[in-house]
This record gives sequence, C-alpha cells and structure tokens, in this order.
Amino acid sequence: MNKDIKMNEKTNNMSLKFTSISENEPFARSCIQAFCLPLNPTISELNDVKTAVSEAVTNCIVHAYPKGVGIVSVEAETSGNRIHIKITDSGKGIEDVAKAVEPFFTTRPEEERSGMGFTVMKAFMDDVKVLSKPGEGTVVEMIKFFNAGIDAEEIGNSWGNDA
Repeated sequence: MNKDIKMNEKTNNMSLKFTSISENEPFARSCIQAFCLPLNPTISELNDVKTAVSEAVTNCIVHAYPKGVGIVSVEAETSGNRIHIKITDSGKGIEDVAKAVEPFFTTRPEEERSGMGFTVMKAFMDDVKVLSKPGEGTVVEMIKFFNAGIDAEEIGNSWGNDA
C-alpha cells in the first residue's frame, strides 16, 4: 500500500474479503483490532480505529449494494506507529463525494440513518480519503498514528506515492 516505508520500520500487511451482510461488520472490526495490537495502541486509540472501520464497513453494507449482496475488501498495513486501512466495495458508488461527507447527509432517511458515518471516521482517524465513481464502487482510506504527537506534515507524507 505504501511505497515509501522507511527501511528500519517493521511493516505488516493483511487483507480480507467478505460478503456485504451485517454479520460481517463485527468480524471486520475484530480483525482490525487484532491486527493493531502489535503497535501497542491505547484503549482509546484502538476504539477509535474499531469505530471508524465499523462505520466504513457499515456504509458498504447499507449503501454499496442496495439490491443485493456484494464483496467488501479490507486491507491494512502497519508501519512504524501507524496503520493505513483501505476499505473497498464494487457497488453503486457515490455520485457526489463532497456532499456525502457532509455531516447529517444521508441517502437513506427512510431508514433513520444519521448521515454521520464519514464525520465519525474523520473524527477518530488522523486522515481519511474517500474516492468513488458511480457504478464502480467506493474506496475509503484511513490512517491512524498510535502513541504519537505528530504534526500535519507527517500525516500528509504518510500516504506515500500510491494515494
């Protein structure tokens, strides 16, 4: 995922795919939690990541495949004190990403959705990017730094050349 990892940093990668059914949201959250543990996160940091992953996966389950079931992919990479998570679907995509990431925006008000998923992700992670094409799907990339007082320049540089 990141081509600019420092030579002395230990890295680890994982990926998983599952069907877009609600029973798989806790599965994804638990996998990411276990994957983060070697970085020695605080309970608060771990809860932040779990919550953000839960929101991203739930978005895939609820919005990506409204007429059926599809595949959700979760990839993660740890390096140094950070985790980079990429959650992807091949569903209907988002027509207006800028509008979709606004607080309280929802395309499913009849289901009493709060429209706060992306807002929650941004609140709990150090950086969030949303890329989407109607008819092709959506990619949500998130970065979280553990046990660190880092500056904004480091966050921007952590994406590497592949973002």
